[in-house]
Amino acid sequence: MERKRKWRNQCRADRIFDIVNGILMVFIFAVCFYPLYYIVVVSFSKQVVGSYLVPNGFTLAGYESIFQNKDVWSGYANTIFYTVAGVLASLVVTLPCAYALSRKDCVGRNLVMGFIMVTMYIGGGLVPSYINISNLGLINSRWAIILSSLTTAYNLILARSFFYTTIPDDLFEAARVDGCGNGRFFVQIVMPLSKPITAVMALYFGVARWNSYFTEMIYLRDLEKYPLSLILRRLLWSIEALEQMIEDGLIENVSHAMKEVELAGIMQYCLIVVSTIPMMIIYPFMQKYFAKGVMIGAVKG
Repeated sequence: MERKRKWRNQCRADRIFDIVNGILMVFIFAVCFYPLYYIVVVSFSKQVVGSYLVPNGFTLAGYESIFQNKDVWSGYANTIFYTVAGVLASLVVTLPCAYALSRKDCVGRNLVMGFIMVTMYIGGGLVPSYINISNLGLINSRWAIILSSLTTAYNLILARSFFYTTIPDDLFEAARVDGCGNGRFFVQIVMPLSKPITAVMALYFGVARWNSYFTEMIYLRDLEKYPLSLILRRLLWSIEALEQMIEDGLIENVSHAMKEVELAGIMQYCLIVVSTIPMMIIYPFMQKYFAKGVMIGAVKG
């Protein structure tokens, strides 16, 4: 009744705005949701063609095939390792650096921030990075993946803004009177108060690490070190190669080859579903910290 009363009291322009706004929100939701829904539908289908709203012949053959593939399991384990180790290493580098740059008594902090901000617009490029990793002897090493992208200028600025606006100088002065040094103050006082920005940084770095494939493609050589993203890329290559062989007439049993192509096409959708599940599970638990950390670090900064 109260909603109806408010609706009646609204002027015509407000009603039109609410209706148009509602229609736009539904449209945006459909545009964002349908690609995800389509991937799930195709992953349970016997054929990719014709699977738009419901599976075209329900089957679990795609999921059975990927779970029986040892490369998928090794890729999954590698992705988890690169993500967990990479996030921990990135937090260890980003948070202390951002806190130090947020302190007013840090000598030369403006100069350092200037150099950091330059990297947002000017980068060395792929060739110098590859030469650097090669000279360090990290080609085809897991350390190349972990150390090649420890932090970004954007994340440093975001974390610095959070520390600058959240951790007052008076708190450090009071702790120093009690004999607390810089390191102990950061570990025992600053970090417990910085759960929001820590969650934001972990989520940013985690999503980037989980979805990364280009760095791994450049620096890794052995299949057993490939993450899940490169396993999916190999699967796409195999589909294209098999289709090209069918077109060139290099395969005698065309019908069997077409079935393999169809199964491989469904497998790639199954692999996408399986690879996104961990991020979908983790995000709801970090959402409250994520929203708070972004607002504090961005708005007040």
